[in-house]
Amino acid sequence: MQAAQALAQGALIGLPTETVYGLAADANNPAAVAHIFQTKGRPADHPLIVHVVDASQVRVFARHVPDFAQALMRECWPGPLTLILPKHVGVADAAAGGHDTIALRCPSHPMAQALLRAALGLGVQGVAAPSANLFGSVSPTTAAHVSAAFPHVLVLDGGACDVGIESTIVDCSRAQPVLLRPGMLTASALSKVCGVAVLVADDALPQVKTDAAQPALMSSAPAAPGTLASHYAPRARLRLLSAADMAAHWPQAGLRVAVWSRCALPASANVLHAVMPSDAAQCAHELFAQLRALDAQGVQEIWVEMPPEGEAWDGVRDRLQRAAA
Repeated sequence: MQAAQALAQGALIGLPTETVYGLAADANNPAAVAHIFQTKGRPADHPLIVHVVDASQVRVFARHVPDFAQALMRECWPGPLTLILPKHVGVADAAAGGHDTIALRCPSHPMAQALLRAALGLGVQGVAAPSANLFGSVSPTTAAHVSAAFPHVLVLDGGACDVGIESTIVDCSRAQPVLLRPGMLTASALSKVCGVAVLVADDALPQVKTDAAQPALMSSAPAAPGTLASHYAPRARLRLLSAADMAAHWPQAGLRVAVWSRCALPASANVLHAVMPSDAAQCAHELFAQLRALDAQGVQEIWVEMPPEGEAWDGVRDRLQRAAA
């Protein structure tokens, strides 16, 4: 496979996964990983997720895998779940952003699986692959999105991403699992899988407060991808509003606005309206592609209706809050 050979030779490729497309390189090749950071404009201390073909590759990178992490891997891999684990000294240091933990994921996309297996046969133990976009901008969910940002990168076209938002991240480097970034796998579902309560970091879901009895556990969170306050942002200003606020502040003439909402709104010549799905999984699937499509209309602002309450919507809400920051 041409792409596997490219990875083995230190090149970057665009990789489809079930979450979003990644900008991939050999995780154990410091020069190739540095090229990811340079190409994206990403700070070199902001760690990358390393993608592995299955759980057997975890020990290549992680020096300790607690029982609850093993349970999560058995039940949720391949799939949209990233686990942060203590790292072997001297292994994938650049991909880890210089930290002593490593973020690992086994993607379920068949093309990603095929590439990882082919690359492993060429000596590539794992593939570092952050989202294939310029740092801080809207994540890519089609091959065309990647090619538009990086026209000189070989991109594997695996179609539109099924999930559409990045993986749930759970820190497994401490005594108890802690959710650091929400996705489509919820903390309550993961708690049932591993038999241990998955705590939620305050900055992962600002509306959820963690147990005050766990201050030491919660104060030592490792660095995790995609957790900066401002992220996933379109060019136009994004405003996250309730249906009532949209109605109360309906755009005046002269301000060209795109609106993505579940609620019915009045027709207006200067407002482009798209309907937001009422199902959380479908909304996640459409989220980044919709933001890109609305942004491409040259609007000044994008108004998005606040997602409903409930754990199922936490991943969508997180991405929108960061995009609006």
